[in-house]
Amino acid sequence: MTNPMAHLRSLPMDGAESLVSLHAEVPEPLLVAMRQFIERHPNWDQYRLFQAALAGFLVQNGVRNRGVTRCYLANLFPGHQAFSVPAA
Repeated sequence: MTNPMAHLRSLPMDGAESLVSLHAEVPEPLLVAMRQFIERHPNWDQYRLFQAALAGFLVQNGVRNRGVTRCYLANLFPGHQAFSVPAA
């Protein structure tokens, strides 16, 4: 079994948070469903969908972290200033 952390790479961003590049293997039915969803909803892309799904899962399963909640809400309500990352 390989170490899943080996595929993570931090990328610097403006502001207090950073992005992490993530390599993940997913079952083909999930990939197909993701592509179909993105085709029907052009305002979504694979990055926004994955971020919203991961943040939503964490929030719904008891993670109490302001940054995670902010990411979840920012992906659900893009362009809403209140959910963007605060300036450093």
